[in-house]
Amino acid sequence: MQVMHTHSIMTNIAIRPALPEDAAHIAHFLEVQWGATVMVSRGRLFDVTRLPAFIAIWDGLLVGLITYHIENGECEIVTLDSIVSNMGVGTALIEAVRQAAEHCWRLWLITTNDNLYALGFYQKRGFQLVAVHRNAIELSRQMKPEIPLIGMDGIPIRDEIELEILL
Repeated sequence: MQVMHTHSIMTNIAIRPALPEDAAHIAHFLEVQWGATVMVSRGRLFDVTRLPAFIAIWDGLLVGLITYHIENGECEIVTLDSIVSNMGVGTALIEAVRQAAEHCWRLWLITTNDNLYALGFYQKRGFQLVAVHRNAIELSRQMKPEIPLIGMDGIPIRDEIELEILL
């Protein structure tokens, strides 16, 4: 899949719910972005291809994806990816999930301690850090051994960081 870098505001990008016919494209997108279609969050293993999702389409290409899980009045963002920079795709995808979660009391997510970009991105969009789950990645690696020991910028991946917005 081609990666595009641009710095204009989001134009001609459609955000819509994922449809069954999008499944193969979504699975490929997740494989490219994450190397897998399974994710671990707070000790739970998710096959993200089976979760509800919104996609961003630009010029016929899948350029963004958000997957989420609603349970007990809480909506967890499980994955969020955009392959275009600074065009508002990630923000628009979060807003789509926020609307889908209108009956929930909170929108939350987990990221890892090494993902400094995500920590900044989410806080700029109103999410607050609510918990650090120390050494939680040890359990995650038991469920998904391919999680690397060292992450972004050479930072050891150890902790899950929980962020939320109260709805």
